[in-house]
Amino acid sequence: MEASSASVDVTFRLPRSRRSVPRARAALLAVLGGWEVDQEVGESAELVLSELLTNALKVPVPRGHQVGVRIARAPAEGLLRLEVSDTGGGRPEARTPDTDETGGRGLLLVEALADRWGYEEHGAGIGKTVWAELKSPTLLTEPGTREIAAALVRPGQWVRMWGEWRSVQSTQSEPDPSTRVMILLTLDEGPPLRIRATEPLRVRGEGG
Repeated sequence: MEASSASVDVTFRLPRSRRSVPRARAALLAVLGGWEVDQEVGESAELVLSELLTNALKVPVPRGHQVGVRIARAPAEGLLRLEVSDTGGGRPEARTPDTDETGGRGLLLVEALADRWGYEEHGAGIGKTVWAELKSPTLLTEPGTREIAAALVRPGQWVRMWGEWRSVQSTQSEPDPSTRVMILLTLDEGPPLRIRATEPLRVRGEGG
């Protein structure tokens, strides 16, 4: 499964089998790789999806029914959303199991790793969707922005530096003893920025 950086969600269905859990995790990793989600968030998302799917597989449902999985992102909010749907009943609740219980801690883990989670009942009372959201700063995007090499930045554009947008006043290429081409960016505030020509920068505006 592949996910382009432009896609905002990926959905698929899986049979009610324990083999579906590693399959879902592999699909998730492929999607997050395409979205360039950082490793820490990716590892948490793997665990969360595994627990949601494991719980869904335990719910009694009519024979032949599958589980649905949706992996979505909200770039404006920097959120990764995981959803698992089943056609069974019951209300998922995080509870503290007795000390002699070997299971029952899945939703406690989800609660600990996710920024928030919950569930939605389907229409006509047929099944539900359990969801969890994780914050992922690398998903943050802003309308009209793009990522380009420093060598392509032009005066009049704005670059994202130190968490703020800075206006580019001038650009100049400089030789470097290491044979790498360096770019000197003069911004509207602060000292000139010396950066490798191939360094990716997020910019907005057309420039000159």
